[in-house]
Amino acid sequence: MVKTMKRVFNYTWINIGLLALAFSSCKPEIEGFQPRAGEADFTKFIAVGNSLTAGFADGGLYLEGQQVAFPNLIAEQLTQVGAGQFRSPFFSEDQRNGSGYLELTALVNGQPQTANVTSNLGYRAAGRLTKYTDDIENLGVPGMRLDLAFIPQFGALNMYYERLLPDADVNNKPYFDFVSNRNHTFFSFWLGNNDVLGYAMNGGFADPQNPTTALTSVATFSALYTRFIDRLTEGDKKGVVATIPTVTSIPFFTTVTTARLEAGVSASTNGQFTRIFIATAAGPRAATSEDLFTLTFPTDTLGKTRNGIPGYGLSPLNPLEDKLALDRDEIVEITERVNAFNEIIKATAANKKLAVADAQAFLNSVRSPGIIYNGVGVNASFITGNAFSLDGVHLTPMGNALIANLFIDAINRQYGSRIPKVDATKYRGVKFP
Repeated sequence: MVKTMKRVFNYTWINIGLLALAFSSCKPEIEGFQPRAGEADFTKFIAVGNSLTAGFADGGLYLEGQQVAFPNLIAEQLTQVGAGQFRSPFFSEDQRNGSGYLELTALVNGQPQTANVTSNLGYRAAGRLTKYTDDIENLGVPGMRLDLAFIPQFGALNMYYERLLPDADVNNKPYFDFVSNRNHTFFSFWLGNNDVLGYAMNGGFADPQNPTTALTSVATFSALYTRFIDRLTEGDKKGVVATIPTVTSIPFFTTVTTARLEAGVSASTNGQFTRIFIATAAGPRAATSEDLFTLTFPTDTLGKTRNGIPGYGLSPLNPLEDKLALDRDEIVEITERVNAFNEIIKATAANKKLAVADAQAFLNSVRSPGIIYNGVGVNASFITGNAFSLDGVHLTPMGNALIANLFIDAINRQYGSRIPKVDATKYRGVKFP
């Protein structure tokens, strides 16, 4: 979940004045609420996961995003029920923009314009972030997959993980070992998203040169997930796990639609071309409303032609390449895989008596019909929906607060705890210029 988008989102046709509001509500804490730990021991809380756990947002890892990562918000609430310190590998104030990220710079006729933040970055060399090797409890690593968590050399391949490792461990420290033996009393675990998402973001194309685009098998996922949870629960440790969202619930896949692309093509060709064609496993065909396009779709390539070749994407003789779209068959494949993974997650949690935060169900409700939180509408609309950041995958500060509450609700149900929830209205959605 670590792609940085460099293109201007000139294809979104957003009317900022419109919000698809929700019809369910979130209630504030009851006056006189008395916190209690219940059956859980929160003395030392650790968070294991990927970019969502780390606080990645707007296509990058930077200080503000780290500070509002959902585990940090949970940890703050846990101090009221006996939790100790919860440390994160924050970038310094001087390097607060970390890896760099996207910011919204303007709205032109309702269309968002973005730019890459390039000042106050946290690099010590090209592709290498400033080291942070002090003790931490937020162990989230952007780009981490369940299958890659057991690869000793992953530190050399991922700059976010390399940043957390002493030089001697960069080529020989699997993430599984990195998070082990932390002497924790409670944990959160949210891995598995990238075992599907990398494949989906690459249009359902597994690049043999890029293991992050592979679709993890059900058998591999089951074996590795069980192994991870067995390790984290040693000594009867308690914790909370989360399900994997459906890819069709995030704006990275729902913003650029077939209808919008075809309307743009028709307008630019005076109606000469009105259909878009995509490559599929069964051969090229016209795109339908059941097919999805990525948020980073390069609209400037549509219709390009040379040497008499039909315009790119405007003919079955020159269809859009597979990696630019998720066709309906690929969506079915991915959805079935996500559901299979979530059954494994729920069964493993039940066996270990762990709390389950059902992120899949929650984010599906955020997409449709959306929710109302203390009078604020939250949905999956790109930019205006309050839940998702500018990369269309990761969360805004408000989105993180809502996910923190989802985890807290799950913990309270499972362990008879009374952990107060976060006031999500104190956190922003997308930052406007």
